[in-house]
Amino acid sequence: MAVLLNPANPISAPNWKEALAGAEALRLKLDPAEVKAAEEFEAAFAAIARRRPSALFIMPDQFLLASRKQILDFAARRSPPAMYPYREFVDVGGLISYAANYPALFRRAATYVDKILKGTKPTELPVEQPTRFELVVNMKTAKALGLKFPQTVLIRADHLIQ
Repeated sequence: MAVLLNPANPISAPNWKEALAGAEALRLKLDPAEVKAAEEFEAAFAAIARRRPSALFIMPDQFLLASRKQILDFAARRSPPAMYPYREFVDVGGLISYAANYPALFRRAATYVDKILKGTKPTELPVEQPTRFELVVNMKTAKALGLKFPQTVLIRADHLIQ
């Protein structure tokens, strides 16, 4: 599986470590393709195409999210099936995403802001992990790729984009 990631993002190293551990448990081989700047995409895409992986995973990163048009264009042209870290990719043609529900996170952050504005010290607030996740599948893209998802996946999906 090819993995597109931005090594300039400080969260990439721990995310990569977790991805490797998960891949090892599943007996998958991960092949990183690093992109730190827009001009590096073509080389990364060429490397992915040469390696001919069975799948492509995009690591969570705001730069990669902002570059989604370029990534989706590659995925439509030459990529194997791809999974994305944000629903925004799937809304505009990506195949599938599984990620935290960001609107729920933003609403939760608002409660923290409220508490801070009312005098609570930020150090007194607990660190919270996301509790709501979304599985989003683009059925139109799946059909174009000739893919059929098992019914169990479709039933579990929070959103099916037709």
